[in-house]
Amino acid sequence: MDRPAYTRAQLERLIAPKSIAVVGASPRAGSFGMRTLENLAHFPGEILPVNAKYERIGERTCYPSLGALPRPADCAVLVVPRDGVEAAVEEAAAAGVGSVIVYASGYGEMEREERGKAQRRLAEIARAAKMPMLGPNCMGMVNHALGAGMTFIPEYALVPRNAGSIAVVSQSGALGYTLAQAWSRGVGIRYFISAGNSADIDVADLIAALAEDEACRAIACLFEGATSARRMLEAGERARRAGKPVVMFKLGTSEDGAAAARSHTGSLAGSTVAWQALFERAGFIQVGDYEAMLEYARFFAATAKPLARGVAVISGSGGAGIMAADKAARHGVPMPQPLAATGATLRAIVPEFGAARNPCDPTGQVLSDPDSFGKCCRALLADPQYGALVIPGTVAIAETAATRVPEISALVRAQPKPVVMVWLSEWVQGPGSGGYESDERIPLFRSMDRCFAAIAAWHALADAAGSRAGTRTSPVNAAHTARSVLAQAGDTLTESEAKRILAAYGVPVVEERLARSVDEAVSAARAVGYPVVLKAESPTILHKTELGVVRLGVADDAAVRHHYAEIVAAARGHELRGVLVQPMIEGAEVIVGARIDPTVGPLVVVGSGGVLVELIHDTVAALAPVTPAEARAMFARLRGYKLLTGFRGGAGVDLDALADAVARISEFAADFAGDIEEMDVNPLRCGPERIAAVDSLITRKAKG
Repeated sequence: MDRPAYTRAQLERLIAPKSIAVVGASPRAGSFGMRTLENLAHFPGEILPVNAKYERIGERTCYPSLGALPRPADCAVLVVPRDGVEAAVEEAAAAGVGSVIVYASGYGEMEREERGKAQRRLAEIARAAKMPMLGPNCMGMVNHALGAGMTFIPEYALVPRNAGSIAVVSQSGALGYTLAQAWSRGVGIRYFISAGNSADIDVADLIAALAEDEACRAIACLFEGATSARRMLEAGERARRAGKPVVMFKLGTSEDGAAAARSHTGSLAGSTVAWQALFERAGFIQVGDYEAMLEYARFFAATAKPLARGVAVISGSGGAGIMAADKAARHGVPMPQPLAATGATLRAIVPEFGAARNPCDPTGQVLSDPDSFGKCCRALLADPQYGALVIPGTVAIAETAATRVPEISALVRAQPKPVVMVWLSEWVQGPGSGGYESDERIPLFRSMDRCFAAIAAWHALADAAGSRAGTRTSPVNAAHTARSVLAQAGDTLTESEAKRILAAYGVPVVEERLARSVDEAVSAARAVGYPVVLKAESPTILHKTELGVVRLGVADDAAVRHHYAEIVAAARGHELRGVLVQPMIEGAEVIVGARIDPTVGPLVVVGSGGVLVELIHDTVAALAPVTPAEARAMFARLRGYKLLTGFRGGAGVDLDALADAVARISEFAADFAGDIEEMDVNPLRCGPERIAAVDSLITRKAKG
């Protein structure tokens, strides 16, 4: 049974221990046991070496076992070979230890049954003792505020003690610690936690617990995979309630990467599209580049809800201002021109050869008149159109940095809008960079593109805040009808069976009649009105067009007789139940589908219909069910969205009706996630006044 995510209180003895036992402590230089002891040099609590071989290690008493300790340790770091880990975990449980960290590898990541069983036994022992376990196959963790380096990575004790408010959570220990090493250049990393194989504690637990940590303002997570989608959603909900942004970078997005993720930590990488849909539902901020993680985390830690959508830019370089405007346009971030009063203020400050506009270029005069820069910044920030001020930094100069850094630091504290620095100089650690890095109130980007991508994500997060509100769209008896249809259907539903389910959920479907003879087909065509569509009705034909059993624009009785005979011939060898006769419907084509991801659960997918869906893969997925508001937001992300809104004078479609239909289809997928494998409604014909499903396919999950 899927358990709830751990709370901060339940992980207290791991995250903020008062005593740490190092099992397998050693006086040998370079050993993991000695490195762990060295990394605890600044830890103010009890440090308890455990190794029966030694009576003392350095100035500390070394205990023969965990049971011999004067009192149970809050955390035991197990620096023992894999063959001794299970006994050590049992000993820790018997001694009343509060939590354990297991470095050893060779468990679930090996994809060998006996190693997987050994990993599960460790988790069972830990959970039975209510002793949270980190690992196995992990690099441990760091509480930088406490100087608790519970890790074997060398030289942690030498890094600057500048604990801030950002937590780094990672399934990859090396990549996670690489990220955390930003503390060496002044970035305020508070926690680094390596989840490893996540036999017990996983990334969902860590996100959920850190969301409840008052000292943590943002979480950066390197994610490979997880076994519990529900717990990931729970973690997202806790983070949302606590106002803690979670920046997520997914490893294993390619087929080879997913295979490597399985062999690395034994994780189920799952479908990249499915995880992206879950992250969006959970409210996580997704980044496509590792290099963006800390920049985004610092930005979101320093910002609240946008007070306005417009962004102002100020730079002494006209070229940097142009670059900013280009990137803003690329990411859909508005840069409106100043209001009249703001413009007047700027013109009184900026020389006539500068630019008293947005972007603002006060020119090189800021070197001779340093006050002019601050005056321009304050004028732009006072303009109600602007929710943020971006300052591209160009040439790194020690003289300028000496006054500019404290000036911007004071500016961000004097008003509520974020002031964002973009460091463009290739003197990466040049004068001023350290001051910006160490000030958590000043977001710093080293890429103009990533800066405006983050601002766009900030706006999108604010937009998504209320979109979950809404009630169920489909009729209350829809599931009962669908269950009856499924009970009588085979492994693959026929088109008419699938449409009965759609109709039960309130999705408009095209009028159709089933003809079992050519004469019935002619009568049906006359009744629905020419021109018509003829299609084979068969549970064994999944792709009708490829088999040649669809005829469009059939214009008269003679054509019906001719094409009916062709369809019957083409379907020979299949279970043909008749031929469907439908009226031709004009309008834009949209594909709506659903599938059940084995890890994440039910997904709904929308895409540009016809050839576009295969030609440019123009689809957007979301966790099912979705609300109509969420469905509309999905449409806006399609590259073919303009076709739905009326491109080049064409008639747009009824987006409200389309969103309602997608919401209803998603509710069916969620209701029957345990029964179906996938569903296609391809296409939905959409016009300005009506929409209708003209074809549909539902496949059942394999039994057994």
